[in-house]
Amino acid sequence: MRHLFLALAVAALPLFAGSPVAAYDQPSVNLGFTSFLDGGPPAGPGFYATEYLQYYTADKLADMPIPDPELDVLVSLNQLLYQSDQPLLLGGKWGLDVIVPIVSFDSNPLPENGAGLGDIVIGPYLQWDPVMGEKGPLFMQRVEFQFILPTGRYDNDKALNPGSNYFSFNPYWAATLFLGPKLTASWRLHYLWNAKNDDPFVGYGADDLQAGQAVHGNFAMAYEVVPKMLRLGVNGYFFNQISKSKIDGDKVSGKEKVFAIGPGALLSLSQDTHIFFNAYFESSAEQRPEGERYLLRLVHHF
Repeated sequence: MRHLFLALAVAALPLFAGSPVAAYDQPSVNLGFTSFLDGGPPAGPGFYATEYLQYYTADKLADMPIPDPELDVLVSLNQLLYQSDQPLLLGGKWGLDVIVPIVSFDSNPLPENGAGLGDIVIGPYLQWDPVMGEKGPLFMQRVEFQFILPTGRYDNDKALNPGSNYFSFNPYWAATLFLGPKLTASWRLHYLWNAKNDDPFVGYGADDLQAGQAVHGNFAMAYEVVPKMLRLGVNGYFFNQISKSKIDGDKVSGKEKVFAIGPGALLSLSQDTHIFFNAYFESSAEQRPEGERYLLRLVHHF
């Protein structure tokens, strides 16, 4: 499962700056959409439908000379996942993940493209059965080859768009480690590669832009306070751009970076139905917004 995620697709705005700095140009990715028990599906093979509702708000655009910015984003992710019971490679059982996002922006003073379809995510994956111990599972993991398709609403006159207007490859490794009968640690680690945007934001005055490569991930620890029903814990994410972006083939300064952490909860209504709540408070942002993120997620197994 991948979850879009959406690290805001905020275009670079050199018209507000005095030098050609490429920042705020990364696509929407999974920042905080997944957390507890991420290493495997909760109820075995079959179809899973997931609805994510996320609210993001920021009043700081790091390293951008824009006074008193305001940014609010609502995201709805509609995910359908199929987990087979058929081993395909090295014991991993194949599956397929599809996510369709709807994104709505409200910002000031940045020009935004309102609400619309975001970039659809498709990911074939391999899920391994849990490694079992005497008292239950010890470890479970998954590898997914995630593709972000440029299907979203896009206007090069707007700084904020639901879509990125370019293809991205965003594979990940997710795992859960059972540290004891009640305590778990989970993570999802991504690599991000972006193709060129041949119709970038007009503020660049350029023919094409290619956002730099990045690594990003989610992490969480949870403690089971009510058996088979309620887990409470801490969750977080990070994003770190590792190569410079390019404008018309030339490398430019500015790399995006952020870290976030906050509380979370997992309520299991049954083995097939689960509700997640996660809050994240960002810090150490560079070349991107810094704010707060709140997520409500419903998972149902058919």
